[in-house]
Parts: sequence; C-alpha cells; structure tokens
Amino acid sequence: MNLLGSVPVGRVVFTLGALPAVVPVTFAVQDHAIVIRTSADTRLAAAADGGVLAFETDDVDPVTRTGWSVVVTGVAEVVTDHARQAAIRSAVEPFAPGSHEVYVRLPLTIVTGRRVEVTRAVPLSAVTIDADEG
Repeated sequence: MNLLGSVPVGRVVFTLGALPAVVPVTFAVQDHAIVIRTSADTRLAAAADGGVLAFETDDVDPVTRTGWSVVVTGVAEVVTDHARQAAIRSAVEPFAPGSHEVYVRLPLTIVTGRRVEVTRAVPLSAVTIDADEG
C-alpha cells in the first residue's frame, strides 16, 4: 500500500468495445481509493462510471533488476460531490493539457502486488544463454 503513492504516474486498464484499453494517468491515493482526473470526451471517462477498472503502477531499476508493481481492481465511480472534487483537484495535477473535469474514484477493492529483489548478485558478464535453451 505504501508503494502506491510513491510514483506520480500509473496506468488505468478498462474495456472498450470488448477489447482491453490502457491509458497512463496521474493519480493520488485518497480515502482508500485511487483518484484521477480526465476529460469528459475521453475513452476513460466513458468507461469509468460503474465500470470495472484496473489500475497499475510500478517502479523498476533495470541496472539492479529490482522493482515492484501494484494492481488495484474495482468498480469505478464518477465523483460529483463538489467537496470531494476539490480534494481530488488539489491532489492530482494532470500532465496532459486541457480540461479535466471528470473526477474518478477507484476503491482499493482488490489490491495485489509483486516485489522483485536481488537474492544474490550475478554479474551480467557471467550470464550465458545456451542456444539450445532458447
């Protein structure tokens, strides 16, 4: 749970025309939920109200081959309460230009994660791949 708020960008996964769609978003964690802002004319806005969404964020260090990822899955809701919208507006600064007047809340219903840590250091020069092993 602590890792969720440690990076500024995540990805929202939703269904569009029976196919998966993924968009990067800025976000915050508020009141046991992921909160985001989007424009009314986006695919995400169309999928958000009552739709099942997944949210993923991660951090990877390619040099040490370590990292983590967290996935949140739940039923999203569009926030219409002005006080809650103001709280989200103060916490989430969109990267993309334009109006972001749709406020989405994704409760932390199902949270899963994974951490990859080095258990022993192996120099990359010592790693060989046998052509027969693929």
